[in-house]
Amino acid sequence: MKTYAFAITFLSALTFNFSGAQELQLTAKDSVVTSSWVLGLGYNIVDDSARPVADDLFNIKDTWNALPYPSSISIGRFFKNGLGIKAVGSYNKYDVGKKVDGVINTVERDYYAIDGMISYDLNKIIGETGWFDPFVQVGAGYSDIGSVGRTTGNAGFGFNTWFNDKWGLNFNTMGKWGIEEGSTKQLQHSAGVVYRFGIEKELSKKGLEKLALIEENQRVSDSIAAAKKAEEEARLMAERLAQEKEKARLAAEEQARIDAENKRRTDLENKIKDLGNVYFSLNSSYLSKPYKELLDKLAVLMEENPALTLKVGSHADSRGAEKYNQWLSEKRVKQTLDYLIGTKGISASRLNGEGFGETQLTNECDNNTYCPESKHKLNRRSEFEVVEF
Repeated sequence: MKTYAFAITFLSALTFNFSGAQELQLTAKDSVVTSSWVLGLGYNIVDDSARPVADDLFNIKDTWNALPYPSSISIGRFFKNGLGIKAVGSYNKYDVGKKVDGVINTVERDYYAIDGMISYDLNKIIGETGWFDPFVQVGAGYSDIGSVGRTTGNAGFGFNTWFNDKWGLNFNTMGKWGIEEGSTKQLQHSAGVVYRFGIEKELSKKGLEKLALIEENQRVSDSIAAAKKAEEEARLMAERLAQEKEKARLAAEEQARIDAENKRRTDLENKIKDLGNVYFSLNSSYLSKPYKELLDKLAVLMEENPALTLKVGSHADSRGAEKYNQWLSEKRVKQTLDYLIGTKGISASRLNGEGFGETQLTNECDNNTYCPESKHKLNRRSEFEVVEF
């Protein structure tokens, strides 16, 4: 008896110790953006002094050309593997007195450029920082300077700093080498605001570690629950042994209870059967309006019976490959469950599902038997089985 009491005390202590750990949850900080679209708007500075990487590199007064308003726009798509593609359009103005192509500019000239770039996220090499994204880039472009065009090969580097998942700042520099003989080098610097959309995220390394801890805590919690269940079963057994003299009366009461439960189960099964099955169109998992209304009625029935737990089985007809039909039936299960849980608010713990593909046909319409569409339709279904009530 002392051993029994010790075990109960030990399990209670474990429950207390792990209650705080079980509150551990994944947050937005545990995920990082792995792919997205990025739209940018900013300023650009052009150095076309013919020697932008020599003595004139920081000769801002004589060689740098800039406008007092945003003058470049970009759109890019960045992928999980670190690569990205970007298109950049920019406008500038070459002022009189600036050095252009190695000589002093004597007339004001407009500068237009469009560039296509391929970039690589250096975080793939140095490790994910979350807010700081350095990159290198190469590409090609076309510049029009006072109606004189040149094709360029481009290379450069830069970085993004992110305030949150959507907004950040971009800074980058490109060297632009004229491809045609006699054309000069350019440097183009830019800085501006960037906005991410179409974002896809994954757990970071720390997020994965936290998830592993959460799962471990859940395993411990399940073990404690199993121990408590065993304790309860032992207590019930002791009570049944103590009440052996009343066995006949209890058996009669139990039988009456079973009969009542069976009747209740039968009544629930008949109500569900009267609602009918959810049927799908060929090659589709879409829930049409009549079957959404059917699921609405099923949700009402579950709300009226809080202990009712159902299994959803979804099926396909025999047409098509077996593997495809299995996949399609699983999609139909998901659509059915998502509607009941997501739209109607039924607890996910009260529903489970399984896709059976074409393995449980309701009629003779297999791969070797011709059947009209009306018969094939009977096999494209989601049906409901009472698990608990």
